[in-house]
Amino acid sequence: MNDEPRMYSWKNRWLRGSLLFVGGTTVVSLLVGFVWLPSMQGDFTAQGIWSSICRAAGVPAPWGAGGDATRATTRTTEVVMTRSMARAGGTEAVGLGATIALQCTVCHGVRGLTDSNAPNLAGQYPEVMIKQLTDYQSGDRINSVMQAFARSLTPQAIREVAAYYAYLPRVTNPTSDPGSDVPRLVQVGDAMRNIAPCASCHGGLDHKLGAPWLEAMPKAYLSEQLDAFAKGARHNDSHRQMRNMARQLSAAEVDELATYYARR
Repeated sequence: MNDEPRMYSWKNRWLRGSLLFVGGTTVVSLLVGFVWLPSMQGDFTAQGIWSSICRAAGVPAPWGAGGDATRATTRTTEVVMTRSMARAGGTEAVGLGATIALQCTVCHGVRGLTDSNAPNLAGQYPEVMIKQLTDYQSGDRINSVMQAFARSLTPQAIREVAAYYAYLPRVTNPTSDPGSDVPRLVQVGDAMRNIAPCASCHGGLDHKLGAPWLEAMPKAYLSEQLDAFAKGARHNDSHRQMRNMARQLSAAEVDELATYYARR
């Protein structure tokens, strides 16, 4: 009789070894995919096997069981950006806005320019002013002074203030040789970290509706805002654009970007 083990018998060492190898690989893969890799993410919270399967498969949380429980509770902004918000205000709106803006001179300067830690507002895009004042008014952006001021404004008054500051002459950075001193993150970003070029939103390459003019802003203010976005203390950016990028920046990169945009 033939003493050789049958091909599909457990006594066949090749079949047994193959099955054990496949089984072991499967277990290790499951542990890596559902335990180790998720635990390495800063926003990971264990919420059951079904949630883990959905997360690993890339399925949005609301599609799975308990989706409502995992939905972010932090408010961002209720402002919906429209092109009409970017239109320049008329002479009357500018004049009325100038009267209201007298309350702003202590922090933002008589002509919208300051050497303090407050942002320069001269020449700022009107839709940016409208969004930020509205966010202060609703509490989506936090600052005790600005919130108190914004609460007293009507939607019309907000548009008038925005028209006034947009009318003022804007400060631009000094001209230099193209690319000579422009940080890499400003020009090309960092695709490996999913960081878009700053210039693609804030001017230079393109301007995204609602993205502020940053040139000649106080360095301390820019550093504080990037730090606030990184820590989540500021969260009025739609779809987490700034938070997702800022949290990946090193202290040296924050300083480099703030220094670049603050130069006059």
